[in-house]
Amino acid sequence: MPMIRVEMFAGRTVEQKRALVKALTEAFVATAGGTPASVQIILTDIEKSAWATAGVFAADKPPG
Repeated sequence: MPMIRVEMFAGRTVEQKRALVKALTEAFVATAGGTPASVQIILTDIEKSAWATAGVFAADKPPG
């Protein structure tokens, strides 16, 4: 049973997440086989104050 884990910044709508899990499921089945029912997906929303790159929180970086 395949497991796809997605960690991303918080802020996407439920509709965006629905579209994402549908697209990920379809892509997995098309490229790796299996059935949609076998694909498990976990979405983890992470606040920008809890995600850092090169020692700088994403919340502290200017947009863009």
